[in-house]
Amino acid sequence: MSSPPLDSTSVAALVEDAAAAPSMHNAQPWRFRFLRASGSLQVRADPERAMPKADPADRALHLGCGAALFNLRVAAAHAGREPDTTLLPDPANPWLLAEVGLGRPTSPEDGVAVLHPAIHRRHTSRFPFTDEEIPAEILDELRSAAILEGARLYVPDEWHVQSVLNLIHDAEGRETLDPALIEETARWTGSGAEDDATRVEGIPAYAFGPRQRDVTAPVRDFAGRRPIPGRDSATFEKRPLIALLGTASDRPVDWLQAGQAMERVLLQATLDGLVTSLTSHALEWPELRWAVRDPESAMSHVQMVIRLGYGPAGPATPRRPVSDVLEIV
Repeated sequence: MSSPPLDSTSVAALVEDAAAAPSMHNAQPWRFRFLRASGSLQVRADPERAMPKADPADRALHLGCGAALFNLRVAAAHAGREPDTTLLPDPANPWLLAEVGLGRPTSPEDGVAVLHPAIHRRHTSRFPFTDEEIPAEILDELRSAAILEGARLYVPDEWHVQSVLNLIHDAEGRETLDPALIEETARWTGSGAEDDATRVEGIPAYAFGPRQRDVTAPVRDFAGRRPIPGRDSATFEKRPLIALLGTASDRPVDWLQAGQAMERVLLQATLDGLVTSLTSHALEWPELRWAVRDPESAMSHVQMVIRLGYGPAGPATPRRPVSDVLEIV
């Protein structure tokens, strides 16, 4: 049994949900192509939104597109369509990252569809979290979410957390010495209310959060040394809870799986009442990335550092219009 063909309005709604995914510096490095003949939706990378300095291998680009792919799967299931997903379907076209068949019906109550309410509630929070402890059963649920997408989520002990924080601070120091990297980051970050008002991409200044009085949490300060009018400072949690998301291998297919696992974890965390933020700062330097992992873990390659806790939700960040990222042929 097959579902009736999707109309353009329904396809646009699926893509709007997919594009709510997080991506490095909110560059939104994806494009979508709907094939009327087969009823499938392709997820394609947008190389014009790559970051050759911070992400020379396009690992983070794949992670962001993988997160968008997972949102697409959730949205399709919510709409009663079973998402039949193939990763990297054309070896001759590395920018074609996935193809999702949408022809078969499914129950909107089954599988990943339950995560749909979290898609537009999930926002990165660069604000202080409370010291409230996260229950063990919630952390176990997040670990299971990662496993379901072929990845692992590891919650390090206090000593390892401090080691990761030190590596992040090391990466921050290295960035200040690289003018080209500073310039690349500045392209994707706002400078104040006037600039924020016209943005459809990147991180607006209102989403930077307050400046840390004592740098204790792994929150990237996108303002750098730039003064941002009206920006306050605040004391962040002294003992941040972080989780390392990783994979056994480190190929493009693993990055796509990690991106899907990351988004599944973030959506589940949102449903569980948690707020989250992401940092890849130390992972952008090969000589630091290897040191982030736990050498006794089966996780050979850390793909993302996730900060978890309770606190104020982050603001929504801008998104490009669906018409800019969707092509129907």
